Amino acid sequence: MPLIAGVSRGRDMAERASTVRVHDFGEVDLGLSPDQAQAEADRCLQCKKPACVTGCPVGVDIPAFVLAIAEGRFGEARTGILEANLLPAVCGRVCPQETQCEGACVLSGKDRAINIGALERFAADLGGLEGEAPVARAPATGRRVAVVGSGPAGLTAAAELARRGHAVTLYESLHEPGGVLLYGIPEFRLPKAVVREEIERVLALGVELRTNMLVGQSLPVEELLAYDAVFIATGAGLPSFMGIPGEEVNGVYSANEFLTRVNLMHADRFPDSGTPVKRGSRVVVTGGGNVAMDAARVARRLGARVSLVYRRREEDLPARREEVRHAREEGVEFMTCAAPVRILGEPCVTGVECVQMEMCALDESGRPAPRECEGSSFVIDADTVIQAIGTSPNPLLVRLLPGAETGRKGNLVVDEDGRTSIPRVYAGGDIATGAATVILAMGAGKRAAAAIDADLRSGIAP
Repeated sequence: MPLIAGVSRGRDMAERASTVRVHDFGEVDLGLSPDQAQAEADRCLQCKKPACVTGCPVGVDIPAFVLAIAEGRFGEARTGILEANLLPAVCGRVCPQETQCEGACVLSGKDRAINIGALERFAADLGGLEGEAPVARAPATGRRVAVVGSGPAGLTAAAELARRGHAVTLYESLHEPGGVLLYGIPEFRLPKAVVREEIERVLALGVELRTNMLVGQSLPVEELLAYDAVFIATGAGLPSFMGIPGEEVNGVYSANEFLTRVNLMHADRFPDSGTPVKRGSRVVVTGGGNVAMDAARVARRLGARVSLVYRRREEDLPARREEVRHAREEGVEFMTCAAPVRILGEPCVTGVECVQMEMCALDESGRPAPRECEGSSFVIDADTVIQAIGTSPNPLLVRLLPGAETGRKGNLVVDEDGRTSIPRVYAGGDIATGAATVILAMGAGKRAAAAIDADLRSGIAP
């Protein structure tokens, strides 16, 4: 599929035109050219105390790889990133750099932050064309560690533990590793070929992958706990629903189900693929986060007219500004200060009854609390409803762990290094925090791996 020249907004990557990209699942951003990357990297001040590194959850030496790009040492830039992060092409595409490394950049308050995300993606992509040396691995320790879940936290922990010489077995309940990177993020934001290439780098460290393994069912918990240490990274795959009338009728999806069917099971290619999904002509998406944007943009690519209903103001949307802009460019209609109260139709969806909301005093999140406007009911015609209002930690394994301390939302309670209340069992990512970002999950996996390694070597974990 040829790439279509898009527009360039100053420092930003060129993009495919919205009128073209809305009809396929090709990647939206085109990446930086070598000249663009070097020009952007050359703006870096090379601070003596780089706040950008502090803002990176996995501790990438950002000034070093940026300098390497500025000087044209692209392969070295990639090698430097890989010392701290084995998933750079993923992070360069989906990390919220604007609130992390770029948000901490000293230039952000003077001019504009260095586009660290685009530079990381550039180094990862171009470095791949140039090839790379195998990642170094320490001598074998003779210790066995099980990692449950192959999303960003699990992949990172597995890689870090294998680097340290431990024998790692990675368990995945689905037929392919990647977790949310494969089933949750659409192809146009994160191409699956990119994810698979980076997973192969992790497996090349000697990590044993076992797919179609639902721990607690396919593998008894007793066998899991026989490992020297266990890291649980099963994510937050339990979808939330609004609890309004009509949610049981045909045509109502959670965003998790909708995106999994399309992203991992190729429902967009039905009947060539065996997994169907309803191709609605009029779709309502509820929610305002990145998952809601993903669901809305996927529905547009399947041919629907899409309305995104969010109960607060547009400026309160938790999604990244870039994702909001892309959704708007692609024809998603935003209906803010509105909330669904009933799904209409029997046996199939015919519409969504909503009410207008007004903003009141700030709540604990610092945003105005919405309140229903009396007598403001209205109906949106629809044949499909996708609810994207959040997820909770996956309970399937947690409830089988003897002595596991859990939080009120079903998350595993951990200390700052990922230790649970069960000896030799650690956890990280969304299973511990609830739904969060890819890079925060990776940071949790990296910290837990360091703790596991230290505990194994000290004899704390026998």
